[in-house]
Amino acid sequence: MIILWIWLVVLVAVITLYFRRVYSSFDRHGIKHIKPTPMVGNMTKVILRAEHMADALKKVYNDFPEERFVGRYEFIKELIVVRDLELVKKITVKDFEHFLDHRPLLGNSDSYFSRNLFSLRGQEWKDMRSTLSPAFTSSKMRLMVPFMVEVGDQMMRSLQKIIKESKNGSVDLDCKDLTTRYTNDVIASCAFGLKVDSHNDKNNSFYTLGKETSTFDFSQIIKAFLFANLPEVAKFLKLDFLSKSSKNAFKRLVLYTMENREMKNIIRPDMIHLLMEAKKGKLTHDDIKSNDLAAGFATVTESAVGKKKVNRVWSDEDLVAQAVLFFIAGFEAVSSGTSFLLHELAMNPDVQERLAQEIKEHDAKNGGKFDFNSIQNMVYMDMVVSEVLRLWPAAGALDRICTKDYNMGKPNAKAEKDYIIRKGTGVWIPVFSIHRDPQYFPNPLKFDPERFSEENRHNINPLAYMPFGVGPRNCIGSRFALCEVKVMTYQIIREMVVSPCERTCIPAKLCPETFNMRLKGGHWLNFRPRTEQIRM
Repeated sequence: MIILWIWLVVLVAVITLYFRRVYSSFDRHGIKHIKPTPMVGNMTKVILRAEHMADALKKVYNDFPEERFVGRYEFIKELIVVRDLELVKKITVKDFEHFLDHRPLLGNSDSYFSRNLFSLRGQEWKDMRSTLSPAFTSSKMRLMVPFMVEVGDQMMRSLQKIIKESKNGSVDLDCKDLTTRYTNDVIASCAFGLKVDSHNDKNNSFYTLGKETSTFDFSQIIKAFLFANLPEVAKFLKLDFLSKSSKNAFKRLVLYTMENREMKNIIRPDMIHLLMEAKKGKLTHDDIKSNDLAAGFATVTESAVGKKKVNRVWSDEDLVAQAVLFFIAGFEAVSSGTSFLLHELAMNPDVQERLAQEIKEHDAKNGGKFDFNSIQNMVYMDMVVSEVLRLWPAAGALDRICTKDYNMGKPNAKAEKDYIIRKGTGVWIPVFSIHRDPQYFPNPLKFDPERFSEENRHNINPLAYMPFGVGPRNCIGSRFALCEVKVMTYQIIREMVVSPCERTCIPAKLCPETFNMRLKGGHWLNFRPRTEQIRM
């Protein structure tokens, strides 16, 4: 019995010394950090679903205002959270080759998640970026606007029907459900050439597939952390974000559509067509100079990496993986952004009224029709969307992994030594926190589109605004996303007034149950027909 106790004490001592050693690394290098908890590091509140990941990063960002970068322990793994904007620029642009890749957050090597543009690494990523980037120019996006408008008309007919059937001429809705069904049908049309009506056919197979693949609930959060921190365990357990049935459904959908179009010589300006062109090596950047107008202040530009000509032949599996990425990004990110936009319009009726005025004026000028050009010419619309993306960016943080040892410089002005970040160490760039830092955006919690007016936008530090990322790894679909958000907002606000209701989340607080950016309790708002006269 005494021997057992001795061994128990020895075991406890060894474990204690191990964790003390693991969690002393930042102290040895003079890097500030929040005190970790054994085993979970700084992840306790996230794991217990008491704090959203964006809020967790905001805490470490705000707690050390004098630091250029700070430390964070994800379980027992070290991560660096970058605060200094010049260092952000070096990591994402100037010294990009040292931070070329994302961390392995999404899947094993045989997963569609690991084969898509977000997860590919090194030269493979560069080649895929060059292959796909011509598909996302404004000239390509303008061809898809009619599909978006058609889906929006479908949404508005459904919304009008619901209100007509209500007793008081208005209805309380979780607008995340409304916008998700819209984005689902837009992706069905713009990416796959399918006609889907998710507002009337509530549980259609395409919508069900979208919900399954784009909702990062608690179990998905755990999988992501296992992929990032214990990839060998994740591989052994054969974890994947997609079920086998979902993988087969995507594969059948994409390959059948391609085969059918080849056989019948069908050409439709959507993502499937662009993927088919990419496979044949027929996508080029030739049209950019004349047609590629900026889609708004938040638009990102393609780097030289994405403009190189490649002759690589991609497999069908690779093309299916890109279709899966388009599906998930289009399904979740756009619906989330528009839901936050509607929330802010409801909470700021003066902004909503001014936007409605602009929409009505454009509507009258264009005889009730609108296209890519008319959307681009809406100045206040772009200001509103830009401010929503500042306050509620689709990604709370950007991640990178160090691919070659790199000198980060001193963590603060008082530090004596530079810090060398080692190959394999993860980096977080806390977009949510930077966008809400008062030194870059005065009164940051105020929803104020005037920040992005022609008179004021020069005051914005371009390094401090990154809703679609920054550098060569920025979001390839920013034009598509911005256009879709604007089209949906145009159609809703043209016909509806949105207001807070009893279930509206006030004050706004992120839901800790998921990785996705969404409000606690849902995005509940009241919708009623816009019958008042617009002042001209």
